[in-house]
Amino acid sequence: MIRYLFFGFFLFVPELIFAKSSLHDVMNIPSNLSVSTWIIRTFGLFTILSIAPILLIMVTCFPRFIIVFSILRTGMGMGSVPPNLVVISLALFMTFYVMSPTLDRSMEMGIQPLMNNQINETTAIKRIAEPFWVFMKNNTREKDLSLFMNMAHSSNRNTDITKNDHIEYRILIPSFMVSELRRSFEIGFLIILPFLIIDMIVATIVMAMGMMMLPPTSISLPFKIIFFVLIDGWGVLVENLVRSFV
Repeated sequence: MIRYLFFGFFLFVPELIFAKSSLHDVMNIPSNLSVSTWIIRTFGLFTILSIAPILLIMVTCFPRFIIVFSILRTGMGMGSVPPNLVVISLALFMTFYVMSPTLDRSMEMGIQPLMNNQINETTAIKRIAEPFWVFMKNNTREKDLSLFMNMAHSSNRNTDITKNDHIEYRILIPSFMVSELRRSFEIGFLIILPFLIIDMIVATIVMAMGMMMLPPTSISLPFKIIFFVLIDGWGVLVENLVRSFV
């Protein structure tokens, strides 16, 4: 038994000694990177991917699209048409369409230099986040920024946002999200108003005809659908949503 243990020891010791070089060869790790650095980078990448859905909601235009599409579906009286999968997919692709310039700048400024080992991880994170900071700043109301800045700096209630060259993310992100929610409801109100008028007209006609037992919503639904189709509703809605971003 002892003989087999010695045999196994001398068999695997060379593998342990040359493990570092073999890992570089097997995993295609650059020669100027250590194994530990490569592992840390890989772990960081998987961490970012795991919180990608949260980042998608916090720093992009996805909330505006998904809320407006949901309000449209509710206003037309179709609870499950289009299906949730279709609505979310459309909102995702429209988000990528609007955010593509920001993503390109982030890739060019931070990700590509990091992959080429021109900058370190700390600098890369700052450069990657910078285009998103600009996007959020341009699409955030000054009133919302002032609100969160005053709450963060409670000792100085007269904080001037125009004098801040770089607003902290803990202030900018909630301000941006509140602004997106406000704009989404504003757009949703304008969308749902014509459908409400159609419902009221149909309900009045049904009541005047004495058809009390007939649900007005079942009669108004075809009129709302044909109205939305005739005005090219999807095209108008998507175009104005895209143009609403700075």
